Amino acid sequence: MTTPAATGNYSKRPRVLVTHSDTPQVAVDLLRTKCDIIIMSTPKPRESELLRLIPGVDAVYGKVCIDTKVLDKAGSNLKIISTPSGGYDHLDLDAIKKRGIKVAYIPKVLTDSVAEIGVLLLLSAARRIHEGRILLEQGKFEYGFRFQWLLGHDLRNKTVGVVGLGHIGERIIRRLKPFEVKTFLYTGHSRKAIGDELAAEFVSFNELIKRSDFVINCTPLTPETYQLFNADIFNKMKTTAVFVNIGRGKSVDTNALTVALRNKTIFAAGLDVTDPEPLPSNHELFQLPNVVITPHMGCQTVETRNEMAIAAAHNVLNGLLGQPLYDEL
Repeated sequence: MTTPAATGNYSKRPRVLVTHSDTPQVAVDLLRTKCDIIIMSTPKPRESELLRLIPGVDAVYGKVCIDTKVLDKAGSNLKIISTPSGGYDHLDLDAIKKRGIKVAYIPKVLTDSVAEIGVLLLLSAARRIHEGRILLEQGKFEYGFRFQWLLGHDLRNKTVGVVGLGHIGERIIRRLKPFEVKTFLYTGHSRKAIGDELAAEFVSFNELIKRSDFVINCTPLTPETYQLFNADIFNKMKTTAVFVNIGRGKSVDTNALTVALRNKTIFAAGLDVTDPEPLPSNHELFQLPNVVITPHMGCQTVETRNEMAIAAAHNVLNGLLGQPLYDEL
């Protein structure tokens, strides 16, 4: 992984607020080479502590909600907010930008691990992994006794549709090619050169929904994508379709998805994100056999989390020095 080089000397060491106590030490040590560090006391930031510690800091490092209330407390010294994440819906960008504060994020660092869990969810849902585990726990094992017991669906010779062909969508297609998928479709605002490189067909959203055997949502949360997948969309899918969501939970109408799975309007779903998040422990989705749910763990690997932490630390240092950032919002 190549990182922008942070160089130069500060006449005064800036103060950086690190919002999670479990931030990898390698990132904290990197920040300490140039900055004085304030670390919040818990892995899960509390607003009261954030408001107490943020006044006068030069930078905020961490994934924490930043709105007008927090910005007012921070004061005029705040120069950069660096979130070690690919998403940024926890930030009030309009309020932040009005104050001339830089915002850095790291959408490319977590690409591979999220793509991997997208493939895992797709395969698990298509092959009825969760349902099989339930049957085993119930002592129901009928392999060898029933010829058509617990049949799932192959990827081979099928059509896979990717909604949002960004870095993650691209990596998913590359990982699925060895499965002998017949056709890859994608949709978005415009045709992309990477789509041509991958031999993927650019189509409208509705055409993708109707043609795909597997639909993978990789979109960020925007006003345009809020509840993009609703009852009307699920009703347009094939009854054999598998839906995978590794984008954002709020891009799906949870009630509509629940009904579609319960009524077998679609075959199955694999979800790494939900709305609400987390789901209540008694939610019906947990009771349905044809859905695989993971707790928003797409980038939860040792390697990726360390890379994310380091990249976000470089963003802080380079932002304070006026050097290039990984990605700026």
